[in-house]
Amino acid sequence: MTQQQVCQDLGVSKSGLQLWVKNRRMGKHGVEPFETVQEPSEQTRMLQRIRELEQENKVLREAAAYLSQANLKIGHTRPQ
Repeated sequence: MTQQQVCQDLGVSKSGLQLWVKNRRMGKHGVEPFETVQEPSEQTRMLQRIRELEQENKVLREAAAYLSQANLKIGHTRPQ
């Protein structure tokens, strides 16, 4: 399995994976590993963006439905 495949499976960046491996190796030799700060993976960022876009679409659908209902009501009150 390649590093790229492992990164995709775990949802981490290549540098994040390399840091994990380095910390593990250091720990085996009794050296305190570095604390890692997790950066959001590309997959995490994409999922967050999808949620935002879905929310925006929901608001737009609701607004369109409201406005179409308002147009129907206005249309009934106009003399022909």
